[in-house]
Amino acid sequence: MSHSVFGKILVRQLLLAYRRPAAVLNPLFFFGVVVLLMPLGLGPKQTVLAEFAPGLLWITALLAALLSAEMLFRSDYDDGGLEQLVVSDDSLYLASLGYIVAHWCLTGLPLALFSPVFGQLLALPAEGYLALATSLALGTFVLSAFGCVGASLTVALRRGGMLLSLLLLPLEVPVLILGAGVVERAINGMPIDSLLSILAGLALLAAALTPVAIGTSIKISLEV
Repeated sequence: MSHSVFGKILVRQLLLAYRRPAAVLNPLFFFGVVVLLMPLGLGPKQTVLAEFAPGLLWITALLAALLSAEMLFRSDYDDGGLEQLVVSDDSLYLASLGYIVAHWCLTGLPLALFSPVFGQLLALPAEGYLALATSLALGTFVLSAFGCVGASLTVALRRGGMLLSLLLLPLEVPVLILGAGVVERAINGMPIDSLLSILAGLALLAAALTPVAIGTSIKISLEV
């Protein structure tokens, strides 16, 4: 039965999101609002916007992923689902991986798909569109993995949002730097394969290791 727990968790989280569309729309709405407000703060000059666009888009993506991570385990914690998962024969490792993939599908993947549209709003050169979408697709998976680790550590706390931010920001900043660097290099006509390879390696490493940390954190939070 443990081999199917990954699919069960993934499908369940996606169905919950389907019934609560805000889970998907909120990160996109936040991303869009921040991008629309940027020209007001930086001015309407396209050259200025284009210069700051890679970093601004990645910072906004990081914040959107961070804001959506806090409630990841909340409903399962409140209804006792997490406790049943821990004491069952199902693989906690695969269940944790299911939570990561579900969070990425609901936050990181939509942001990556819509990122060229947001890039246009910030006058991002067309050469950076594909690099932005690819780097976000890889980097947001790492952000989702870290977000799940932080959420599992703070799930028992009713107001753990600030603690979650303090825990995750030091881990997520290197991903932000790499992601923004990919876009900047693409705009300048420089090769981006090496940075994308690093992001892909980080994503694979996160998929392999963070489920262990998440499972352990859930057990600690539940005091099982």
